[in-house]
Amino acid sequence: MVSNQYSPNIFERLWKGETISATDPEVYRLREASFATKKLLVQMNNSSDPAEIRDLLSQITGSKIDESVAVFTPLYINYGKHTKIGKNVFINFDCVFLDLGGIIIEDNVLIAPKVSLLSEGHPISPNERQSLVPGRIHIKKNTWIGAGATLLPGVTIGENAVVAAGAVVSKDVPANSIVGGVPAKIIKSIQ
Repeated sequence: MVSNQYSPNIFERLWKGETISATDPEVYRLREASFATKKLLVQMNNSSDPAEIRDLLSQITGSKIDESVAVFTPLYINYGKHTKIGKNVFINFDCVFLDLGGIIIEDNVLIAPKVSLLSEGHPISPNERQSLVPGRIHIKKNTWIGAGATLLPGVTIGENAVVAAGAVVSKDVPANSIVGGVPAKIIKSIQ
């Protein structure tokens, strides 16, 4: 009897949060996808036309980027298909999105220059370090991510929150709060 059971591909497994071993038979697909994305990024990062930038970003993410979204290039993305961008989002110069683990950016989000959204990492154990550990980043509505901030795998930034410039966020940020520092801690609440 032949089984017709569906087996998810490496990208679906990453989206679901599965750690991928360096010896996974599909691991080669990660680099292939990255190089295909890089081709589009070169075009996007050399364009000064906002409509063309949105069109190329739509191709990179595999989803329609709303005309209310503004991206000041360069923007660097390693995969793209796991990045979801809402309406009225502003992404400033020189940001890095490692999105194999998933990045969700809701409406009305401001992302300052040199922000890094890192939805993937590696195990601490030297024997397993070549594996890839995904952790979805979720940035909720009306947030502001300050210049040079880094969001690490698995964090959620609550609605109306502010991440101060240079902060390294390793834990969820509550709604209506300001966090800063390394590692980021709550500085104050927003009324």
